[in-house]
Amino acid sequence: MVMKEVEIEVYGAEQICASCVNLPSSKDTCEWLEAALTRKFPEQNFKISYIDMFNPPENIKQKNFAAKMIEEDLFYPLVIIENEIVAEGNVRLKKVVEAMEKHRYKL
Repeated sequence: MVMKEVEIEVYGAEQICASCVNLPSSKDTCEWLEAALTRKFPEQNFKISYIDMFNPPENIKQKNFAAKMIEEDLFYPLVIIENEIVAEGNVRLKKVVEAMEKHRYKL
């Protein structure tokens, strides 16, 4: 059985969230997550993308979510796996790994 490739989206901005001082930037968090998850789940494909909430791509779903982040003052970086928010602000690898395991990824 072929496993569906999970889509991970990391929303954020170039400027670090005011409530997240001393934490890495959203883009740095995305790069760190990609490297860590690639090591944790070798040979198990997933797609990870960074979305700038102030300049989202033309994808309607991503544009709408970016607007929602701004309207609702959500903390960033914000990590979404398969349309479910799994981390906001201070991203913890453990929470992201647990979400991946729910989608049948094996350590």
